[in-house]
Amino acid sequence: MAAVAGKKKSDLRKSAFANRLMSVALGLILGLAGLASQGAPAPSRGKFQLEEATIADIQSAILGGEITTEQVVRLYLARIKAYNGTCVRQPKGILGPIETIPHAGQINALSTLNLRPATRKAMKFDDRKARSMTDAVDNDPKMPDALEVAAEQDRQFARSGQLVGPLQGVVMAIKDQYDTFDMRTTAGADAFYANDRPPEDSTFVRRLRAAGAIILAKSNLGEYASAVPRSSFGGTFCNPYDTERSPRGSSSGSGSSVGANLVTCSIAEESGSSVRGPASAAGSVGIAGTEELVSRKGMIEIGINTRVGPICRTVEDAARVLDVIAGYDPKDELTAFSIGRTPQQPYVSFTHEKRLDGVRIGVVREYMNKALFTAADAQTIDLVSAAANDLRKLGATLVDPGPEGDLFTDCLHRYGPQDSNKVFTKRFPEQFPVDAQGKPAGDHISKLLDLKFDPSQVSEKFTLRDFGQGAAEGQSRYMLNMYLRERGDANIKSNADLIVKSNFHQDPHFPDRKKSRENLEKAKEFDMSERLLTRFAVQQVMMQCMAEQHLDALVYPTSNLPPTKLGAPGGPPVNGRRGDGVWSFLGAQGFPVITVPVGFTTEVYDLIRDPSAPKVEYPATPGGGGEPLEGDDHIRLTGPFPAVLPVGMDIVGRPFDEPLLLKIAGAYTGATRRRTPPPEFGPLSAARKHGS
Repeated sequence: MAAVAGKKKSDLRKSAFANRLMSVALGLILGLAGLASQGAPAPSRGKFQLEEATIADIQSAILGGEITTEQVVRLYLARIKAYNGTCVRQPKGILGPIETIPHAGQINALSTLNLRPATRKAMKFDDRKARSMTDAVDNDPKMPDALEVAAEQDRQFARSGQLVGPLQGVVMAIKDQYDTFDMRTTAGADAFYANDRPPEDSTFVRRLRAAGAIILAKSNLGEYASAVPRSSFGGTFCNPYDTERSPRGSSSGSGSSVGANLVTCSIAEESGSSVRGPASAAGSVGIAGTEELVSRKGMIEIGINTRVGPICRTVEDAARVLDVIAGYDPKDELTAFSIGRTPQQPYVSFTHEKRLDGVRIGVVREYMNKALFTAADAQTIDLVSAAANDLRKLGATLVDPGPEGDLFTDCLHRYGPQDSNKVFTKRFPEQFPVDAQGKPAGDHISKLLDLKFDPSQVSEKFTLRDFGQGAAEGQSRYMLNMYLRERGDANIKSNADLIVKSNFHQDPHFPDRKKSRENLEKAKEFDMSERLLTRFAVQQVMMQCMAEQHLDALVYPTSNLPPTKLGAPGGPPVNGRRGDGVWSFLGAQGFPVITVPVGFTTEVYDLIRDPSAPKVEYPATPGGGGEPLEGDDHIRLTGPFPAVLPVGMDIVGRPFDEPLLLKIAGAYTGATRRRTPPPEFGPLSAARKHGS
């Protein structure tokens, strides 16, 4: 009976997923049929052009007999061949110090290509791009490569006249933090696995394949999902708008491969800002959805704040991918929260709105107050302020406290101390002293009550800028070792193995990844209490504060700073703004966020190391790959210098409010069309397309 019940549950899950795919497919059909009525540009009847092609463009061309799926894959491979090479000088090899190259014409976004050895060699791709370093033969017929999958889809299409699924023709890159059964998965590490391929796909990868997506590549990432734009296996990655600058991390290659038209869309991962940061640096759209919306199963170093999200060049395309990957997965218990909370209609159906009448949007000036930051922040703040005004023109009601105002600080002071209690008291020992054993030296309860009834006593340092994420003692070691046990590799069984069985890059201008592994190994206790309390407190407070002002959504810069120079000092936080400028707080607490392009800078300021500059102090635990290196305590700001770099705006909503965020993002991008592809990575000549 138990076996029968288990089979019934399995059948129900399969049926639910099949129903969801049918819903997505219906949305696709309606979308293709209604392109003209919804004001989207009609697919070209002339020669198909890959650059900037949307999913609808690609599928219309396939349906019209203008191109095959295999030909689409080959066109992307031609661009990868032309533009995915090494983008820095490496005088001592891939693991040594690097030197930037202006106008390099390469971005090194993709680390592994889904090609059989003979095909890869015929196309003259480097051996390091092989599907596996541990399986040189790579001839398993159950493991077809991207071209073989595409060819089979074309055969099915020739027989039926119908697409095999809602994502046929969509060529994708997957962040190397996620399992792909046919390609190596090491989170960017040069680690000596017995089998560098995991035994099965991540859940969302399996869903993408079932929907017809072609998984062409693994994308480079900051090693083990650090914010640093290099890894020991993949090397250093560059921004397509300025190859001397960072593509932001950790999902660096996922963003830049989309921005430079090396793939249709990609999948990124975000613990703090790693969907939105790379997407914004690539002039693209990134969706970091509600934490519980997409399964994280099959991910190296999972966490309570890690999220799976698509990066595409349009809101509509990102929504199409989200339609396929969202939903409950019994292998990720967090997704149980999504049951009954996803829309009945496909996400893509919400992306075609033209007006935002009746929508109330708050402008988070806490992140946009020029008086609190530096000259380097000013132009981004101006661009996002102008974008907020564009939302007003579309009919939205803006709730804007003014250039130096705060949207939420008063509300935060009323509710934050009570809801975050112990986390709050630890942050302000001057008000809540403790003895040598860490026990209260006074009556903390009475003091918290005093703050409750007189919020004017709450410290001015308690704002959205410095609420804090909450410590997660031992989470990384526990989750990484759990993943490795499940993977079952014969050689790499734990973080301790990774320390002694890996190569690591050594460069004085980039953090030491081996040291990070060693620091991880020191944790002996798994304690999520502070992070979980912070997460609950932030969601409770923010939803109350939004409710008081009748806000539907929030906007602010994805990053106050344009992409920084590769190897430049990060600098200490400035009034809660990180050294790289990217805001990560709300998304890390489970709120859904979409970043959209809002324009380009004309100038930039850069931090440089200068021994004669005054000494600067860093916080004790900077984290996020932003730890200070030798010489980083003497830095100064230089500029302005001419620079045309993309700027992104975050749109934030309550958990599971993706439909509303897609409506806002779709209306904004449809009206403004601020994306411009990187000019140095344009269409290929006929000769380069054919590899000559």
